[in-house]
Amino acid sequence: MKCTKEYRLSYTDRAKKIVEKMTLEEKVYLMSGKVSLKDLINDEANGNHYNYVPYPAGGNERLGVPEMKFCDGPRGAVQGNSTCFPVSMARGATFDTDLEERIGRAIGREIRAHGGNLFGGVCINLPYNPGWGRSQETYGEESFHIGQMGSALVRGVQEENVIACIKHFAFNSMERSRFKVNVTADKRTEREVYLSHFKDCIDAGAASVMSAYNLYQGKHCGHSDYLLNKVLKGEWDFDGFVISDFFLGVRDTVEAANAGMDIEMCHTLYFGDKLIKAVKEGKVSEDRINDAAIRIVRTLLAFTEADDKEYSKDVISCKEHIDLALEAAEKCMTLMKNDGVLPFSKDKSKRVAVLGRLGNIGNIGDYGSSRVYPKYVVTPLEGIKKLLPDSEVVFYDGDDLEKAKEIAKSSDAVIFVVGYGPHDEGEYSDTIADEILGKDDPMLKSVEEAGGQISVGSETGYGGDRVKSLGLHKDEIELIKAVGPINKNSAVVLIGGNMIMINEWKDDVSAILMAYYPGMEGGTAIAKTLFGDVNPGGKLPFVVPYRESDLPHVDWDTKEQHYGYYHGYAKLEKEGIEPLLPYGFGLSYTTFSFSNEKFGVDGDEVVASCDVQNTGSMKGDEVVQMYVGFKNSSVDRPVKLLRGFKCITLNPGEKMAVEIRCPIEKLKWFNPDTNEWELEHMDYEVYIGNSSSNKDLLMGKVTL
Repeated sequence: MKCTKEYRLSYTDRAKKIVEKMTLEEKVYLMSGKVSLKDLINDEANGNHYNYVPYPAGGNERLGVPEMKFCDGPRGAVQGNSTCFPVSMARGATFDTDLEERIGRAIGREIRAHGGNLFGGVCINLPYNPGWGRSQETYGEESFHIGQMGSALVRGVQEENVIACIKHFAFNSMERSRFKVNVTADKRTEREVYLSHFKDCIDAGAASVMSAYNLYQGKHCGHSDYLLNKVLKGEWDFDGFVISDFFLGVRDTVEAANAGMDIEMCHTLYFGDKLIKAVKEGKVSEDRINDAAIRIVRTLLAFTEADDKEYSKDVISCKEHIDLALEAAEKCMTLMKNDGVLPFSKDKSKRVAVLGRLGNIGNIGDYGSSRVYPKYVVTPLEGIKKLLPDSEVVFYDGDDLEKAKEIAKSSDAVIFVVGYGPHDEGEYSDTIADEILGKDDPMLKSVEEAGGQISVGSETGYGGDRVKSLGLHKDEIELIKAVGPINKNSAVVLIGGNMIMINEWKDDVSAILMAYYPGMEGGTAIAKTLFGDVNPGGKLPFVVPYRESDLPHVDWDTKEQHYGYYHGYAKLEKEGIEPLLPYGFGLSYTTFSFSNEKFGVDGDEVVASCDVQNTGSMKGDEVVQMYVGFKNSSVDRPVKLLRGFKCITLNPGEKMAVEIRCPIEKLKWFNPDTNEWELEHMDYEVYIGNSSSNKDLLMGKVTL
């Protein structure tokens, strides 16, 4: 990656000289988005979807400063008809940072071909509860894992000299209340759970940050001096620029500017003339404007001048990128249950039933700002038909249970495709109420001009959080329970952006495969996995509990929400609650053994190693996971946490020595009294294996 922090800082003197030649108006113009809400609505009315072309901000032709050109994500470049990769949650299930970096490079190339220079799609928010509608855009429930995967995407995108923008800073894990909710958390929860993965991505070189809509500790995140100035630009020494989330990311000119907001996106309502006036009145110092301008100019020049490559439109949705999307879809497939029926035999499956309305739908995720518009999407039904050209493949949506039973009885294999779609979860759009804007808010005029809603790429009424249940729809449960027992050669394929409860119906089918939202080649990957061309190697990036009540409670429509220290697998383990399926779990069509474990300390790293052998008859992928335990801690800490992972591929009988290293820095806790990260000198439990469950782990100890 050429555009490292060190490289970017080498442009500081030049950026300062350019900014010195600018008028106040020119400097403020750099901080200004150029696309109004009305422009977006008009574009969509004319047949061009949200962010069909990059959205510009700033620029100065007189002094040779390019515009910032925003391109959304993260399942691909939103512009035009780009390659649609699996959603981030699916890619999180691969635990494959090399793959994620390659996806980042592909996205970066397509953005360059579209004429963009910033990718606003490194979404690394952590779901406090899996019901969060946009959690499909992040990598899972574990902060360390999110930090590693997000950092890989940052490196890949910036390898193509496209600015990687991480979002939404911070505590943005609710959808219906995102414009109004005030999130609170204690200092340890803030630093150890919700900010640590942002810090990882900053350390990886991310050159831009997008603020969040919500409030934190009573302040809008886009107005938060604490988050933007003190933590991000101060403690973390961030050299890049901060942009607001679109339209409602800035609510007050003076507060936002003084708090460290550098660019208002994607329109200009509170900056522009209002910001110039605030400077002239002494409410915002010109030094603050200069700082923002230098950050913007420095970053844009560094990335623009890093190469002189030309990217042809032919790179957009090219074969190489589509093949990569298929590889990602294949590697994310997570086998949650298998009573020996999978893989189905191609030769014996002369008649295959595909049941459930999602079986014949190209389901790639929500309809919000992350929506990609690929040139095609392979449905599960299409994938199965293509793989089995000589078999009869029967599709039925399952509305009539008796008819579904008859189809199942006469089939050699029964595949239920069930789960969610854009109506059920995702970025939420609805009319904007006075409780959000207030009667005198200048944003009201923009909203009224746009027809009374803030769309931001989402169709009104779509998406939102899963407020009613984390389980399947009632009719899908009834279909599985009624028809599953009819034919033992039955498998459920789950489609969705996060954890789906399975306890109510898991015993009524022989196999369960989590497919997430698997992208444009998802149907191909599902078919190849079900029929054995692909051996599933994905791992759950979340815990699956027996009861929803085992998870943290969230009031999805509220102005106040507290985030506790524990969530996900760490919460269940701390409370002694056995999960239905542990974090990091995933079955394979082969088997693996772990032996010869060793644990130690090497300089500033804790090291865990073991031998892993493929003891089955099929080539397979495995994710070796390292956890560290804190049983001897003098403060409240989790029982254990993920602190490393490595993907391997083994042929039948092959054995490999695997070593995982964890920086000792990652074992520290944040002391709110000293405001410092501190290392406890004690014995730490260290584990290595293939899930977070103790029965899947080998354990040792190290002393620090």
